Parts: sequence; structure tokens; C-alpha cells
Amino acid sequence: MFLPSPNVFKDSIVKISVGEEYDQYALIHQLKEIGYRKVTQVQTQGEFSLRGDILDIFEISQLEPCRIEFFGDEIDGIRSFEVETQLSKENQTELTVFPASDILLRENDYQRGQSALEKQIPKTLSPILKSYLEEILSSFHQKQIHSDYRKFLSLCYEKTWTVFDYIEKDIPIFFDDYQKLMNQYEVFERELAQYFTEELQNSKAFSEMQYFADTEQIYKKQSPVTFFSNLQKGLGNLKFDQIYQFNQYPMQEFFNQFSSLKEEIERYKKMDYTIILQSSNSMGSKTLEDVLEEYQIKLDSRDKSSICKESVNLIEGNLRHGFHFVDEKILVITEHEIFQKKLKRRFRRQNVSNAERLKDYNELEKGDYVVHHIHGIGQYLGIETIEIKGIHRDYVSVQYQNGDQISIPVEQIHLLSKYVSSDGKDPKLNKLNDGHFKKAKQKVKNQVEDIADDLIKLYSERSQLKGFAFSADDEDQHAFDDAFPYVETDDQLRSIEEIKRDMQASQPMDRLLVGDVGFGKTEVAMRAAFKAVNGHKQVVVLVPTTVLAQQHYTNFKERFQNFAVNIDVLSRFRSKKEQTETLEKLKKGQVDILIGTHRVLSKDVVFSDLGLMIIDEEQRFGVKHKETLKELKKQVDVLTLTATPIPRTLHMSMLGIRDLSVIETPPTNRYPVQTYVLEKNESVIRDAVLREMERGGQVYYLYNKVDTIDQKVSELQELIPEASIGYVHGRMSEIQLENTLLDFIEGQYDILVTTTIIETGVDIPNANTLFIENADHMGLSTLYQLRGRVGRSNRIAYAYLMYRPEKSISEVSEKRLEAIKGFTELGSGFKIAMRDLSIRGAGNLLGKSQSGFIDSVGFELYSQLLEEAIAKRNGNANTNTRTKGNAELILQIDAYLPDTYISDQRHKIEIYKKIRQIDNRVNYEELQEELMDRFGEYPDVVAYLLEIGLVKSYLDKVFVQRVERKDNKITVQFEKVTQRLFLAQDYFKALSATNLKAGIAENKGLMELVFDVQNKKDYEILEGLLIFGESLLEIKESKKENSI
Repeated sequence: MFLPSPNVFKDSIVKISVGEEYDQYALIHQLKEIGYRKVTQVQTQGEFSLRGDILDIFEISQLEPCRIEFFGDEIDGIRSFEVETQLSKENQTELTVFPASDILLRENDYQRGQSALEKQIPKTLSPILKSYLEEILSSFHQKQIHSDYRKFLSLCYEKTWTVFDYIEKDIPIFFDDYQKLMNQYEVFERELAQYFTEELQNSKAFSEMQYFADTEQIYKKQSPVTFFSNLQKGLGNLKFDQIYQFNQYPMQEFFNQFSSLKEEIERYKKMDYTIILQSSNSMGSKTLEDVLEEYQIKLDSRDKSSICKESVNLIEGNLRHGFHFVDEKILVITEHEIFQKKLKRRFRRQNVSNAERLKDYNELEKGDYVVHHIHGIGQYLGIETIEIKGIHRDYVSVQYQNGDQISIPVEQIHLLSKYVSSDGKDPKLNKLNDGHFKKAKQKVKNQVEDIADDLIKLYSERSQLKGFAFSADDEDQHAFDDAFPYVETDDQLRSIEEIKRDMQASQPMDRLLVGDVGFGKTEVAMRAAFKAVNGHKQVVVLVPTTVLAQQHYTNFKERFQNFAVNIDVLSRFRSKKEQTETLEKLKKGQVDILIGTHRVLSKDVVFSDLGLMIIDEEQRFGVKHKETLKELKKQVDVLTLTATPIPRTLHMSMLGIRDLSVIETPPTNRYPVQTYVLEKNESVIRDAVLREMERGGQVYYLYNKVDTIDQKVSELQELIPEASIGYVHGRMSEIQLENTLLDFIEGQYDILVTTTIIETGVDIPNANTLFIENADHMGLSTLYQLRGRVGRSNRIAYAYLMYRPEKSISEVSEKRLEAIKGFTELGSGFKIAMRDLSIRGAGNLLGKSQSGFIDSVGFELYSQLLEEAIAKRNGNANTNTRTKGNAELILQIDAYLPDTYISDQRHKIEIYKKIRQIDNRVNYEELQEELMDRFGEYPDVVAYLLEIGLVKSYLDKVFVQRVERKDNKITVQFEKVTQRLFLAQDYFKALSATNLKAGIAENKGLMELVFDVQNKKDYEILEGLLIFGESLLEIKESKKENSI
């Protein structure tokens, strides 16, 4: 690969220090030049955003972004901040910004590229190629990075620079398995030649172009070099100054048998070995020292920098495994061999609560359909600032039927929600003030009360039932957990803790574990299963297919092999006799864990003492089986596993009916699936299949038309005669289907042509390339699940989502394909479910009868009404007893968020929502700090806006209905409920704490206070109202305490 000159790279590094002066615009230009993208809010590495005097940069090598605050041209402060909350954390004195791109072109590089193209274009005969080269030349002139620039770098750079030019002279270079490197390079050269030929044919290249440097020649020029190889054979014609052979063996494991460790150390000491014991940290060193002391093993050195020869040394390090060098007489024993302990290589990750994971999936964009809780379904047009008599106010504009528009004050933004229907179709806009929406909302209210009864009946019965409370973890459980050969992710550990806590409670557990494909849900389930078995209960693992049952059985057997747990499986792979034996053992309690498909729900399957049911992908089971599951769920702990939750289960979790655990972090060494959306192209298919076969892998080809699937197999066989091809579809008999899948698992086929039948759960780590024909016809959850079939090992996997070349795809399909391509990060299954909720529609909560009701008010309002009905039925909320009112404040004070302070509309909505959530002075001060942190010093109009939010929070709590300023008077009107709360002297007492004068009056049966604000400044008025609100709230609270 061509790289920029090391000097250019060095010059491109930007160093930013507190107290130094920088031209802000020059700095922004420099960031763009070195590959950083400008965004409205920084989320990932390689991004920056500018808001007034605040510059946020997510430097390419950092785990967290940094916020740089300018004072004029001077850097006033640098601090790291959290991506999720956007709030600052720690101060820093400087920030080094490394380039985010390896394409760094200077003026003379552009000129060289221009000169080469200007010479080439007149010689070019093809008009298509000529037009293409002119396009590239134009981008060179404008100094704008073109998407195809990498192909033209050899024309721009003065000479060929590679990674070796970045290494200082005389630095030793090590080649590990040189022959394998050369084999890979040969494959790469062949692919490159084929690609270059296609580029020439497609008029996208000319013959003198060079895409990559000659790696083999560059390798051979390096010095000094050390080659590692298992065999001398294959090192070709390389000449060596010296060949050193050594014999190395893996270190034996001691499994906490310290007497055996002592014997081995003493044996090797007698043979004059240098023995090195390694711990991973100081705590591990202390534990090892205690063991050595107890077993009287003399330790000669604890200094890593000076190892004592022919002695016993203790060091801290990060080797995963020990080893034995025979000729050199060196023995390295790590904690892993001594204690069977894993080296914990943990990475710092964002700590995000499940509530935060669920929020803001429905951010508003201009043009989105929204539901106003009073006016109904309209179209969001954005925020506009309206000025009347020098007073600015922000309004949300919503358009209704016949082009009618309303402007809603942003303080009422809580009355708006994004519209999501049951089928993803665009809604019909409501007509303003015609009463239709009010009637529709009332109908839905009546309906959800019935639904709430049904739901609560099922889920409340569970909470009232007495389940089995498992005891806390004992030594056996700890031993099982520690035997996991990998490092758990933080999400896994948290989910395990949540599940164990549920199991130890007296109510039956009903927890949904949402985890991306291959993110370790099975290990979490296995630990729950062990806990149940350890508590002398039986476990059933329910899966949707026989192949998956067989795979789970194999995985469970392997994981439980060192523990006395009896695991069995009910599937057609077992003979009738074997199945009868299994059922007999199950009844007698001789089977601890039973794995199977819906067969385990049959009447002849009787458990001795079932304690835990684990359900993999519950949505795959039929209605009849779900009914059986509903009954079982009332009796035992239930853990449901899913990769992409269907909207219903997702919303049940959001409504708090089911408990939710989320695994969003990928295991180490898992790579995101490289996803391409493209027109169907035979040469791409052939190349990708051959590339996968060359690395010993297998390919899924998804073709969802059963009638012509055999024809598709013939086409592929003709295109790739080298490949062995099998196929599966839903109309095959179960036996045929599973035999083919097993053959594929065993490597008898290179390509498996399949319908969406592979969407669920079959785990084939060797299949790492996926093609999906007519991907535009599929739902987002389906596409995501299908893509999850590949990338399940430590290899990079590829997914090609194809559509017919001549076809123009629908807007919804385009949104789906864009979404799946956008979510290439690992762990985005959760976001996929959310996005699918918006595109495909909310689905059906309890049956098709509900679709009409959902559509009439939108899914958000429907969910809210349902949540209120459930809370009411649960007794969690007495809807007749309100804790506060909702005061309307008309103060004629200029208070809003100007565009000069916050320009992005989504940020404005976010801040207005936070102002509405102010509940006390602490919230108020936190929001002040957040605004200063994220957007810089705020103007007076923003300061007033925040203070009005604080005043409102206190007036709400004392049931003020309206505050209106006219001329020199402010009238504060109270709700009727205050007649029971306050006496006349209470108002006077609260007033005495303020600097304002007021009189008390009554208007239409409502208490009113009329304040005289003549010659008062705006800040004095707000301060007076705030003190009054706080004082009256204190009186209310003290009365409440005295009445208890």
C-alpha cells in the first residue's frame, strides 16, 4: 500500500496545548486535511464538531473524545468527555491529534497527479475513461478527496513509501512465518491482477497505473531481519547469516495442585534451569508469594529487569501461557498454568445503563410524522423562532390536513412524539379541531384498559406466585464460572449478575436477554443452568430447530465436561428407544439438563423437578407452543434469549413487564462484518467465493424463491465449477434439511444455497461470506439476523446485499439497506430492532385486532396509554392523586435558545426537554454546567430560559395553573386543589420571604395572587417568583409531614 512520506505524516500531526494561540479556521481546515469529518455531535473516532468557541475532537487513537475551549484565539481548556452524555470528565494540558486517514496530499502531490493525468488524457481513446479521468483531474484541481483517490496515489507521490519507511534504521524487524506471508501475497497479487483487468475493461484505469507497492521486493531489502519459522522448508532462496534452532514445548498445567508445582520446580532446579513465575498484577504476585511461602519454595528474585539465572524468579507480565525452552534451560510458568486463571485483558468501555440504551432511537428529523396528544397526527416542519414586541420564543411547527399549520411553544414539546404505525405505512394527517382525534384517543384508552387486564393477569400472577429461591453462589458455582476459557465482557458479567439475582428471589424469573449473535448469550445461559442444577433443580433448553438442539447439546456437553451434570437431548438424531430411556431418566431426576425443540413441550415429557427454562428465540415458536410456554412460565424461572428482539418483546421490556438484560459489547477478536450493498454482479460473486475458498472457508448464498432454487444452484455451479454446492429450503422434509445442514457443517459443501431458513441460530464459524439476492425484499430484522450467520470466528467476514441491476428500489427498501450497511459496528442488533420498529412498523401487541388502534394514535402514544393503564391496574400509580400541576408561564421575558448559541435543531429539542425536566436547584445547576461545557458561555436569553424552567418546577409543585404578566402586574392563578392545601396566611408567609409586593384575590372560584412589578428588573421578578415557590413548597411539605 502506498503511504505518504514519513515527513508529511509527521508534519500532519497536530499538537494542541492549553494557553497556546491557534487560528480556529486554520485548525478546522487542518483537521479536514488529515481525514477528520465534521459532524453536529461527535460519536466515533475521526469526527469533530464546532459550536461557537467549543471544538470537540474524537482523536483516532483515543478511547474518549476531547473538548477544546477557545477564548478568542487562545486555548482556554482541554478536557475529555463521555460520548453518551456529552459531559466533560478530566482536564488535560494538551492533545496530540494523529491523522485519521493515510491519504495525506500536499500541494506538490496534487500538482504531480495533475501533471500525470494531463499527459494521459490526450492519449486516452475511450470516451468513458476520458470522462472518468477528467473527473479525477477536476478533484485534483479543487483539492477535494475523491472516493477513488487511492488508485491514483502512485501518480501523486514522489516515490514509493511503505510502512518500512516509518521504522527507524537499525530497528530489528521480525517476520513470523515468512512462507505464509508470501503465500498470502501471491493470492493477493492474483486478485489484484484480476481486479485491474476488470478496471481496464470497465474504463476505470489505464495500463501504466500501479495500485500497490511490490511488497516482496520491499521485504527482501529490509535489514536487520529475523525470520521465525516452524520449518526451514519454504524459506526459498533467502540467505541467512545465522540459523538458530530451538526446541520449545508448552507448559504443563497444575490445576491448583501446589505440591505438584513444588515437585516440578525442585526437579528443574536440580537441572540448573532458570525458572520464571509470572502473575498478571500485584495482587496475583501477592497470592503467588503466599503459595510459595506456604509450600516452602524459595524465591530468589522479584525484579523483572534482572532475572537471576538458574534460580526461581517472580515477575509481573502479560504472557497468556507459559513455555519450556529445552536447550536454553528456561521454564516460564504463568498464573494460567498454576491456578487455571485467565489473563484478564479488559478494555475500557462506555458504561451505559439499559435505560440509556433504549432512549432517543426516535430522534425527530424534519418531515417526520408526529403525534400531538391533543391535535393528533401531523408532519414535523422544524423549530422556528418568532419575535413579538422584542420577545423571542421558539416554536415547533407542525403541519396538518389541508396545509394548516400550528406553532407549539417548545415548553409543550412533551406533548409531541414520533409517529410509528403497525405496518410502516405513511399515516393520514388529522384535520385540526374536527374532534376525530379526540374520539380515536378515547377508543384506544378504553381498548388498552382491556389489554392491560390481560397482560397484568399473566404477568401479575407470576409476581404473586412463590417460585423457588436459589441460594447464593457457592464454591462449585465459582469453579464453573472460572472454568470459562475466555475473558467475559462487562455486559456478560452484568447480565449474569442480574439473572442470578432474579434466580435468588422468591418470585419466578422472567428475563429477556438481548445479545447480538455470537456475543456470549449461551455462556450466560450455561451459568444460569449450572446454578439451577447446583440447586438440585432440572433445566430445559428450548430451541427452534433440531440442528440447533444438536449444536447446543454438543456445546453444553463440552462446557460441563469437568462437572457432574447429566445432559441429554430429545431430537430425531436419537432412536425411539433412546428417547424412551431419556424420558424415563428425566422423570426419575437422572437428567439435569434437557435440550430439545418443541418436542420437549409434549405431554409425555415429565420432569422430576423443573427449576429453569431457557428459551432460544421465542418468536420462532408457533401460537400453540407459546400457549404451553405461558402456562410453564407461571411455575418456573424463565430466561429468554434473542439476538434481535421483535418489537412486542422489546416494548414489553420497555413497559417494565419483563426484565431486560443487554449484551452490547463484542468479545475480543471479533470483527464487524464488512457489508456491501450493490447491484447483482457475477464477477463479484465468483471472486468473493474463490477468495473464501482459498482461505479454507465456506459461503452462504441466500436465495428466497423455493420454486427456482435448483435452477439457481445450476447457475452458480456454472459460474464457479470449482465449488461444491448444496441447498436447503423450507419445503424439504426435516430429515433432508438437517442432513444437508450437517453435511455443510462437516465441510462437504463450499457453498450452501438457502432460503431464510438459516436465519435462526445455526452456528457455523467456518462460513464467513454471505450473499443475499433481492436483499431489498427483506425486513431489517431478517437482514440483520442473516448477516449474523457469518463473522462468528476471529476471521473478517463479508456480506453482500444485492438487488437486481435494472430495478429501482422503493424508499422503504432503500432505508432498510442503508440502515443495515450503517450498522456495521458489532453489537448494533439492538439499534436495528429500534430502527425496524420505525420502518417496518410497530407490529402487533396482542393480535391483529390492535393494528387499527395503534395506527389511529401512533405507537408511542398507544404505548404510553397502555403503560398508564398497566400502572393503574398494578396499583403503582393512583391516577386520582397528582403530585404536581403544569403551570403556564407568560412573563414577557426574552428567553429562548438562539441559533447563534445552538444551531442544530436536534440539540435544541434535547436541551428544551432537559429544561422541562428541571426539578430542583441541583438539576438547574447541572444543566447550567452542561450548557457551559458543551456549548460555551451562554447569553442572557439562555440564562433567563433556564431560570424560568427552575421557577416553573417549584410553581408546578404548589399547583399553580397560570402566571401572566400584563403591564406592571403579574397574576399567579392557583388550581382548585390548593384550597385544600393552603390557608390565606400560608400565602402571606411565603410572600414575606420575597422582595415583591402582592395582593390576594379570587377569580371564578380560583385563588389568585397579583404581584406589583413596577420598576423591577426581569432577574428580580424571577428571583422573587422562585423564592415564593420554594417557600410555599416548604409549607406544603411541612404540612404533609405533620399529617403523617
